[in-house]
Formats: sequence, C-alpha cells, structure tokens
Amino acid sequence: MRLHDVLHACIKKESLFTYNEFKSLMKNISLIILCTIVLSSLTSIKAADRPNILWVVSEDNSHHWLGCYGNEQVRTPNIDQLAAEGVRYEFAYSNAPVCAVARSTLITGRYACSIGTQNMRSRYPIPSDIQPFVSYLRESGYYCVNRSKTDYNFKTDDKSHWDDSSNKAHWKNCPEGKPFFAVFNSVISHESSLFENKKKSARKNGMIPEVPSQDPASVTLPPFLPDTPEIRDDWVTYLDILAAMDKQVGDWIAELDDAGLRENTIVIYYSDHGGILPRAKRYIYDTGTHVPMIVQYPEKLAHTAPGLPGSTSDRPVSFVDLAPTALSLAGVDIPQGMQGRAFLGEHKQKAAPYVFLFGQRFDARMLRFVRAVTDGQYRYIRNFSPHRHRGILAGYPHSQSGWRSFYALQQAGKTDAAQSAFWNVPQPVEELYDTQKDPWEVTNLAGDPAHAKRLETMRAATFETMKKIRDTGLVPEAMYNRISSQGTVYDYVHNKKFPYKKVLELAVTACNGDIQALPELEEVMKSKHPVMRYWGAVGCTIRGNNAASASELLQSLFVRQSFRPLFLAHPCSQGELLRSLFVRRPSVRPSVSHSVRHSVNNYDGTLSPQKLLMSEF
Repeated sequence: MRLHDVLHACIKKESLFTYNEFKSLMKNISLIILCTIVLSSLTSIKAADRPNILWVVSEDNSHHWLGCYGNEQVRTPNIDQLAAEGVRYEFAYSNAPVCAVARSTLITGRYACSIGTQNMRSRYPIPSDIQPFVSYLRESGYYCVNRSKTDYNFKTDDKSHWDDSSNKAHWKNCPEGKPFFAVFNSVISHESSLFENKKKSARKNGMIPEVPSQDPASVTLPPFLPDTPEIRDDWVTYLDILAAMDKQVGDWIAELDDAGLRENTIVIYYSDHGGILPRAKRYIYDTGTHVPMIVQYPEKLAHTAPGLPGSTSDRPVSFVDLAPTALSLAGVDIPQGMQGRAFLGEHKQKAAPYVFLFGQRFDARMLRFVRAVTDGQYRYIRNFSPHRHRGILAGYPHSQSGWRSFYALQQAGKTDAAQSAFWNVPQPVEELYDTQKDPWEVTNLAGDPAHAKRLETMRAATFETMKKIRDTGLVPEAMYNRISSQGTVYDYVHNKKFPYKKVLELAVTACNGDIQALPELEEVMKSKHPVMRYWGAVGCTIRGNNAASASELLQSLFVRQSFRPLFLAHPCSQGELLRSLFVRRPSVRPSVSHSVRHSVNNYDGTLSPQKLLMSEF
C-alpha cells in the first residue's frame, strides 16, 4: 500500500484534521526533518573545520624563569622552540597569585573577586547561570578533556564540566569528526617540588641531577631575598626542575606531531601564576602574577595568528581573558557577563587599558586584602590591610628550606631594608612601581611627586574596576557561610539594597589612617549594616592607640551578651581572649569559618581585633 493510501485511510477514521490539512501538516513535518538533517550536516562540517585547541599549563613559574623570557641559566628548549614558532606575550598575568583563585577566574571568565571566590580553597556557591566556559564549548560540539587539575574554588563537581577530567583524559579519545579542547597540566614545577622530600625523590628517580646543573654561587639573587645557602640551593635546583617540566611539555607536543594533528591545533602555553621562592607566589607583585604565555598557530591558520612566528606581543592579557578567547577561537558566541576580553579569534576585542589583579586570603594564616592594576610597565597596588605584615610565619611554604632561612634571618634582625619591607607594620597603603626600571619592585614611587598624576589615574582605575564588578572582597569572609546558606555572596553584593559605593568609600577611609576620620568610623560602628560596622572596626584597628576613644564601642561589638560571662571569667590578653572564645569553647561558636578558627589557633601576637568582629555576623 502506498503512503498516500495509508494517509487517506487514517483520515477516513475521522481524525482531528481534514485530509488536505493532514497532507499540509505532513509536508511541513517533512520540511522540518529535512532542515534538521541539513543543519546537522552543516554543523558537522563546521566542527570538522574548527581548530583543535590545546592548553599546556605549568605551575608556579614566573615568566623570568624561562629561557625565551631571557633566563640564560635554565634549559627549556621545548618551550623556547614553541616561542620561536609562535607569539610570545610580554605582559601576561594571572589575575591572582595563587592557584585555586586564579583557576576560578580562568574557568568562568569572571574575576574571582566578583563572584565571591577570591579566598583560597573556599568553595562557596555561585549563581547557577555562571557556567564554566567549557560548557559552551561542549554544547557547540567540542570534545573537552582536562588532565587533570581542576581546583575551581566554588561549590561544584569540578569534573562534571568536562567530557573527561582525570589522569587518563586525553584528546586521543576524541570521537571522530569532533574538534577537541584539551588542558594538559604539569605539576612538576609546583612549589612543593622544592620541599626536601620532593627534591630527594626527584633526584633518586633521575628527574633532576644529583648535583644542581648550575653553581649556586653563579646566581644573582633579587634584592628582596637574603643571600643564604638554602635560597641559592633552591634557586639552582628549581632551574633543573624547570628543565624536567620542559621535557614533559615537549613530550605532549610531540604526541600531536606523531598523530598528525599539529596542523589543525592551536597550542597555548602558560603558567598558572608566578613563583616559586619567597615573595612570589601569594604576592601581587610581578613575581607572583607575571606569567609566561605563548600562542602557536599551525601554518594553515597562520593568517589569523596575532603575529609572525618568533614575534612578541605587547598587548596586556590576563586569565580573565582566556575563557572568552577560547570561545572566540572556536567560533562560539561569548556569553553576556564574562568580564574578560578575547584577544584571539573571530570575536577578538580591544585590550583593556589595565590588567586588574587581586589577593585576599591565601591559605589560613595569610589574610591580605590587596588590589592592583598594571599596564605592563607600571603597577599600582592598593592595600586594604596595612595593619598586617605580608610575611609568612609558618605553614606550607616553610617546607622550603629557603623560606625557613629567610624567616630565621628576619627574626634575628639580620635582613636589610629591601628584605624587611614586607615584614614591617604598618605596610604602605599605596605602592607604585616602574617594572621596566625596577623589575623586582623594591622602589615604591607612590610618594614621588613626579608620579603623582600616574598614581591618581591608576588609583581611580582600581576603584572603578572594583565598583564595576562589585568586588565581593569588601564583605568579610566570616559572613560567607551564613550568606551562602541563603543564596550566594554574588547575589548579596549585587542586591540593590547593598550600599556598595558607601562601603567602598568607607573601606578607603578606614585604611588611609587619617585620624580626622575617627568620629566617622565610630559613628559607622553603630550602623545597622554589618559590613559598614566591620569597616568601622577595621579603621579603628588600623589607627591603634589613636583610636582609644573607640575602645568601649569596639568591645561592645566584640563581646556580645552571650560572651560577657566568659569574658569576665577570663581576664586576659587579646590573644588569650580570642583563644578562650574560639578554642577552649568551640561549641559556643559553631559558625566560625575554618580560616578564622585556624588563625586564632596560631595566634602570633599580631592578630587584629576585627577578626573577632567578623565572626560575630
């Protein structure tokens, strides 16, 4: 029986349609099916024509550690060759000088401090409509794999965003006809590679030589590092570690060549942030944020590359730009809300005038609220925690013998002005450096009248960026758990009722140390808004003995009614009082965040009172 007869028989059964209406309906359905097949075919053709993208990521090495960036003592032939075949970016930056926060920025295309993920290893929730950029690549037909570090620093199943995220993930598993996006992450150069057990293991298994390739005496140390045998040994050992990392990078790129896929693959190499010796990782200076970045296009796509093979680009770029850039290279529309600017591909945008940098809590002991901007040459830093030194007293970094030797000298009073600078209290509220003339950033130009105009311009750019993105760092982290139980920190700060401009202005006033502002600070501690009260207390803390008139008001905030009996029963120093509240009776304060509790446990005599205030919200 013909199809026409079948249709006719169906209509005779008194369907919902007349015969002619049903014929018209089936004609339209056939047309829809045909269009779907055609579109599917076109999508397959487009997918086959789109480039593969491979990101090769090393860890903790600043740009100055590599041969192609001018280091004459290191052996990095594979990365140097990639630079000779590609474009080397002179001014590439990790927006934050620590891994999880940097990766949170990278995977979302938004500054971590705009979505409440600026504190290291925190895992607070973010709005559901803020998705990792690989989600959009997968929707467009890309096979996306990650090998294998995630560490995205917000509440999510990191691996769920990939087709595969594991030590076995590989672009070789890509289905036929699909382009791939792959991230291969080397952990060889991580800061832990300089821990004693790791160094011994690396020498034992032949990854690095028994004796460093370079003579420790041949090293010219930066002026902010003391000249100790331990630091010299760490320096030359790291040169060999980088050589091992470079070999792994070379092996990964060779796999592309062996598979015949290099001619359709764009390779981007970068480090996840700076490092690795003291005053690098966790510091917002060039040593902590200025990373190597190389982009290598295959010959058939060379006409779309940002420059000729072996050239350099002076365009400032940063991690917030990588998500929109990956989408742009894949021909995928960039979602509204991404804060970075694509610097490659069909959606390439004009560079921002400044790269925005930020730091907040680095591990439990390192609480430093800093923001910065750089144009590649000058760097402006705004310190919202000038009452806290920026040294590291103990913990993870001290597994490096170099760090321990530095701390021992500082404790003994045997460091010079440049080496002591970041241990001092108070710290400068503003810093300005010319990184071309002063690459190690030891000469602060903030007080130089010759740079007053530049200081003003870069200060304004910093505050404008904070306002534009509604920087969540102004909200103390001790409030985050409670906020997150009802929503997200992002939503809290973006609520129209949140007085963002007033809070930022108050934070600036609190940190500038002006005694004339004390009445304003005392008044704002009576505010109904907890964040306003917080910055009022910070301002009084910064002013120290000059804020003695606010002591009773501060105590009324620190010691709430439920703590008064405990306070009276334990007359003690500030440090002991904090321990009594947080450590001896932990059940009294179940909502205190791990970071605050850990800091109190390790109280070193310099803990500022506002931490207790933070815990009260």
